[in-house]
Amino acid sequence: MASGDDQQSQVLARPTFSEAEAVVLVESIFGLRVSRIQPLPSYDDQNFLVFITTAGAASEGGRLPDYVLKINNAVSTETPALIDVQSHASMFLRDAGFPTASLCYSKKKNITSIISIDHGSVTKSHLVRLLTYLPGRPIAEVPINPQLLYEIGRVAARMDKELEAFQHPSLGSLYRENFIWNLKNVPLLERYLSSVGMGQNREVIEYVIQMFKEEITNKFSQFRECINHGDLNDYNILVESKKLESGESVYHVSGILDFGDMSYGYYVFEVAILIMYMMLESKNPIQVGGYILAGFESVIPLTPVERDALYLLVCGRFCQSLVIGAYSCQVHPDNSDYLLISAKHGWKHLQKMLDLGQKAVEEIWFETVKSYKPCAS
Repeated sequence: MASGDDQQSQVLARPTFSEAEAVVLVESIFGLRVSRIQPLPSYDDQNFLVFITTAGAASEGGRLPDYVLKINNAVSTETPALIDVQSHASMFLRDAGFPTASLCYSKKKNITSIISIDHGSVTKSHLVRLLTYLPGRPIAEVPINPQLLYEIGRVAARMDKELEAFQHPSLGSLYRENFIWNLKNVPLLERYLSSVGMGQNREVIEYVIQMFKEEITNKFSQFRECINHGDLNDYNILVESKKLESGESVYHVSGILDFGDMSYGYYVFEVAILIMYMMLESKNPIQVGGYILAGFESVIPLTPVERDALYLLVCGRFCQSLVIGAYSCQVHPDNSDYLLISAKHGWKHLQKMLDLGQKAVEEIWFETVKSYKPCAS
């Protein structure tokens, strides 16, 4: 996803490869023979599930995909060093035991390849990668309970903690000034307010932006910096069911997807983003934050200043998702089902947060952190 300045061009530069063209990419770049390919929903890149032809492979009906083909949009392709950092971060975390994807090497022994496509009057370049497939279902598709929320909070904190040891020659590229999805940049949403019209929704966004400017921006220097995944949403976290010794089946995290929004931020950003997206999938959205925070703080306790900022940071992420989703939908109405996922419940959840107010929401969250006892797994 893009900086504030590049958001429009990046949305317009979304790839439009056909399934047949995607097959050619896999076979020509990676030397693999494709038996079937299937498009996946995406925001501003293009993704495909890839099934490879192998001797003795299971029938197509019950077979899992082998890989995910990821084709970056033309704008993000202009920053290959950043994408290389994100790719190696995923591999670094996998080596450390996290359920993240590995990347496949091309015939030229690269994990990233750039292709150029002639569109008549203009030539566009796209960066292509092939990632190992991660099994599981998006957490958006399963019932959420306190234990699963606690586990997700722990995984997020452990991941940020592990990334403290990550090294790469282009690590500095993760300082992404004006990156529209970094929580620092909630005020940049003012450029896109026209996408939400002139009614109550716009007034809500304007109020949160103003509060963010007054209450949050002057606290950045007091937050602890780290590398954020930056997009732990309800479709980027996969889960699988497993049986406990008691015979009970429970879900556990089986995959963390999409490092494209990775950037330098703060620990409190990661947990705020996670809380916001998990609220979308809960029948009791306000309670969600307490269980996630309990898991996160079992690894990285927040400081008093970070805790005090959490409420407005969650509100700010709601605004980012709702405004940029609405803007992107105007540009790509054919992709509205995916782009407006957050809007289905997001507006009412944000309004509920504001109606209750910071003190009441914090009381629910922080009391849950004190009282919740996770189950042994």
